[in-house]
Amino acid sequence: MISSQNPSQTAESLVAALEKYGQGDYIGESISQLEHCLQAAHQAKLSGACDELVIAALFHDIGQIIPLESTKEARMNLRESDENVGRVGHEAIGAAYLRNLGFSETVCRLVNSHVAAKRYLTAVNRKYYDSLSSASQKSLAFQGGPFQGAELRHFEQDPLRDEMVSLRLWDDGAKLVDVESTTPRARSYMEIITAHLAQTAA
Repeated sequence: MISSQNPSQTAESLVAALEKYGQGDYIGESISQLEHCLQAAHQAKLSGACDELVIAALFHDIGQIIPLESTKEARMNLRESDENVGRVGHEAIGAAYLRNLGFSETVCRLVNSHVAAKRYLTAVNRKYYDSLSSASQKSLAFQGGPFQGAELRHFEQDPLRDEMVSLRLWDDGAKLVDVESTTPRARSYMEIITAHLAQTAA
């Protein structure tokens, strides 16, 4: 069900949720989930990415952050692990959550891709795997490991492949400590989020 709120209300509610529920530790890293998302979005913005890609970077881990009762998809798809790797399937949970709020299919596909992009990059570039943090290497096994065969070919042929890879690299780089003062806050993205939701609702 699409959100009954107007674009401004939806943007406000989502940013407030990110700020409220993103204060916990980012899995296996030394920063909060919120700071991780803000760093990813800032990297996208600095790279001159389009608004959809910046928005996807900001909310790429929303499926990790939102309370389970917030979305039916989270309750249905959550698979807990005994290891400290977060919510397995959080990318699909986040994409479904954003889709229900009225975000474009491009934003939702990008959010849903950031685990797949890691699986792709580890399949084609050993140096990429070696560059991952220990927490990210650990989570890879629970995410299916490097792509092979048809999965690898399917990802390579995706029209959004380059954007998906960029988002993944920003995700990987968004783990810096003590950079809050130089990283724009979530509310600085309110204008582009509201405009995006208004456009998709038109």
